[in-house]
Amino acid sequence: MDRITTLEKQRASRPVTSERFPTLQKASGEDLVRLIHEVPPDALLPILDNPSLDETFLVLLLQRKDLQSEFLAEVVRRRHFLKNYIVKKLLAFHPHTPRTEGVRLLRDLYLMDLVQFTISPGVLPDLKRKAEDQVIAKLPQLPLGQKITLARRSPARIAGALLADGQPAVVKAALSNPNLTEAQVLRVLARAKLAPAVAQSVAQDAKWSCIYNVRIALVRQPSTTLTSILAFLPELTVSDLRELAAPGILPENLRHYLQAEIHRRLQKSREQQHGSVQTPREPKNE
Repeated sequence: MDRITTLEKQRASRPVTSERFPTLQKASGEDLVRLIHEVPPDALLPILDNPSLDETFLVLLLQRKDLQSEFLAEVVRRRHFLKNYIVKKLLAFHPHTPRTEGVRLLRDLYLMDLVQFTISPGVLPDLKRKAEDQVIAKLPQLPLGQKITLARRSPARIAGALLADGQPAVVKAALSNPNLTEAQVLRVLARAKLAPAVAQSVAQDAKWSCIYNVRIALVRQPSTTLTSILAFLPELTVSDLRELAAPGILPENLRHYLQAEIHRRLQKSREQQHGSVQTPREPKNE
């Protein structure tokens, strides 16, 4: 029994080499499918020289999540494999594809696959940002329907770029996107040139118009209507009103409204303080 155990340990500790799988370069059909699933990742390299390894078998192989980066880099180097779009997509999405190769593969992905890449778990942050940048660069050329679809479900940066698009239907869809963040909304509202429809839509949105920082940003935004600004002033603190009313921040005519609101607030505060001082009551005659 001890000898059997020892032999098993020796067999398990043997380095995994291509000699243990001599049919990797020759197998076909079901045998090749079996090898694709069973061969350890560090012994797979010879399979790339198998003439039977067409796109169908390679797609099956690339679905293995345990493939090593060296193997994936070799697949990328063999340019004839990259003629198939599905192969390129699987390589781009594989968690072990080397970063340099991954960046090159992103350039060839279709728009919706790029979007899918940005929301895939485990994607490196810099690769995600590069994919988002590619999507954002393509936005101006997209038809309205595709913009609306993207605005509803894209990641925060892309949703923010679509919010700034200015087309009412796209803006409405972007504001309803659950991935849209306050930071992106504030970034859009900080733009010097912004379509009036964007500020107006944010000001009327039930969710975003209630956020204090968004209200501040709307007051600062030149394209926000005076009606919306006046509706927000009573909700701002006196300290923020004073800051906004400082020279050079807002147009002069708008500053007068802020100064009037500050004066109204201070007057109300003085009246409340005066009313809280009670005059002494005279003693009753008994």
